[in-house]
Amino acid sequence: MSALPLYSPLEISKAVSAHSIALGFIKNLDGNFEFVSPLASQIEKFFGLNLVDELTFFAPTGKAGELFEIPVSAEDSQTDRLFLVSIGDQSGSSARAAGAAVGRKVRGKNTTVFAACVVSEIKSFAISAALGAWVWNLKTDKKKEEPTIYVASKNTQEVKDAAAIAQAICRTRDLVHTPANIKTPAWMGKQAEEFAKGTGLTVKIFAGAALKEFGGLRAVGGSSPKPGPRMIQVTYQPKSKKKSAKALPHVVLVGKGITFDTGGLALKPAQGMEAMKSDMSGAAAVCAAVLAIAELKLPIHIDAWAALAENMVSDKATRPSDIITIYGGKTVEVLNPDAEGRLVLADAMVRAAEVGKKAGGLDGMVDVATLTGAQVVALGTRTSAVMTNNESFREQFLTLAEITGEAFWPMPLPEELRASLDSPVADMANIGDRMGGMLVAGLFLKDFVDSELPWLHLDIAGPAYNEAKAHGYTPVGGTGVALRTLVALAESSAAK
Repeated sequence: MSALPLYSPLEISKAVSAHSIALGFIKNLDGNFEFVSPLASQIEKFFGLNLVDELTFFAPTGKAGELFEIPVSAEDSQTDRLFLVSIGDQSGSSARAAGAAVGRKVRGKNTTVFAACVVSEIKSFAISAALGAWVWNLKTDKKKEEPTIYVASKNTQEVKDAAAIAQAICRTRDLVHTPANIKTPAWMGKQAEEFAKGTGLTVKIFAGAALKEFGGLRAVGGSSPKPGPRMIQVTYQPKSKKKSAKALPHVVLVGKGITFDTGGLALKPAQGMEAMKSDMSGAAAVCAAVLAIAELKLPIHIDAWAALAENMVSDKATRPSDIITIYGGKTVEVLNPDAEGRLVLADAMVRAAEVGKKAGGLDGMVDVATLTGAQVVALGTRTSAVMTNNESFREQFLTLAEITGEAFWPMPLPEELRASLDSPVADMANIGDRMGGMLVAGLFLKDFVDSELPWLHLDIAGPAYNEAKAHGYTPVGGTGVALRTLVALAESSAAK
C-alpha cells in the first residue's frame, strides 16, 4: 500500500521534530504576504527568522501551489527545511494545489513533514498531499521509501476522514498500475478479500458454474487462458438504529473490470496497448470507495459490483455476429468484440438491481467505466462524462464533484441514437452509430436499468489513466478518478 498516514498534532514540539515544516501563505488585498497558521509565529521565534522577509526574497506571485524551500537549524530539532507554500485564495482548489505541491516535494523520500498550511479546507489539502506523494513500482534496485505527512488541524476527525479517502484512492491507483500478468480476475478477487478483512465488509466472489447466467461476462472472459472471469460483490451494511423495514438508503456501485483488453478478435493496434491494463479502473474505484465508506462509518447500505474479465484472443474468443444472453434474459448480437465493457456491465447492473430489490429496494445506481474512446474525443483526458435517466440525481452528483475537485460534464442520451442499436436477429446489438459513440454506449446500458431507478453512467476513459505529464496530485498512470465523488455521494445520501 502506498497510502500515507495523516495526523493532526498542533503542538510546536511536534512540528520541530519533523524533518521539514510546510507553512501556508497568502497574498492579501494590499499585495503583502502573510502566513495563515497560528503556529507560524512560534516557528519564527524557534528558528530566529522573519518568514515574510525570507519569502520576499523569492518574489512569489501568490499562485496556489507555489513552493519555496529554505534551510533552517536549531538545537533539539531535526528540522532542516521549511517549505513556504502559497494557498492562493484559500478555496478548495487552492488547498488541493498546495497539498499536491507538498506531497510532490517529498515523493519517494523516507522523511517526515509537518504541514501547517491551511486553516480551512483541511480535508482537501490533506487528501491532495497524500496523492501528490504517492508512488508505485516494482523496481528491485532501491528500497521503497515513503514520507509521513502530519497535517495540523483542530479537527482530528477531519484529518482521519481525509486519510481514509486518500488511502482508498491510493489503493485504486495501486490496482490500476499492477500489470495484467499479476492482475488476473482471480487475483482481483483475492485483493478484495484482503482489503475487506477487519472492516465489517462482506465479499462474495462468483466464478465457474456460478457465472452460468452471466452471458456478457463469459463471452468476454472466456477467451482468456487464465483462471477465468469473476463477479465480485462487496457489501457494506451497518446496523441501523431505525425501526423501519428500509432503515438505510441503499445505493449500488457497478464497475467495469477488464484486467487487460486486447480488443479480442477486434484486435487493438500494438501501439498504446500497454495502457489497457487500466481498463479495470472502474471496478477498482467502486471497490475501494466502499472500503472508504466503511472506514468513515457512514449510515448507508452500499453494494459494489465488479465485473472482472480479460478480453483476450484465443480459439474461445467471441466472434463478430455471435449472439449472447445477458443476465436476465436479453439477447445481444456482438458486432464488435472490442465493445466488451458494456457487456460485462450489463450483467452486473441487472444482477445488482435484482439483489437490491430483494434487499428492500434501491435508491440509486452508479456505474463507473473506462468505456469509450469517444469520451476522450468529446471531453479530453481530464474531464469525465455523466449520463443519466434522472436529472436531479445527476445534478446532485455534479455538485458534489465540483466540491471534491473532480471534473465531470453532463452528456445527453438522445433517443434518436437508440435505433442504431437495433439488431435483426437479437434484442439489440452491442454497437450502433459511430458518431456519438459515447452516447450510444450509454443508451446500451440504459436498456438494462429500470426506468424508475435513478441511475448514473460515468465514462472515465480518459481521466482514469494519465499518459501525459504528471500535474497537481495526478501522477502518470492510474489516477483513482471518481472515488472522491462516489464517497461524497454516499455521505450526501446518508445525510438525507
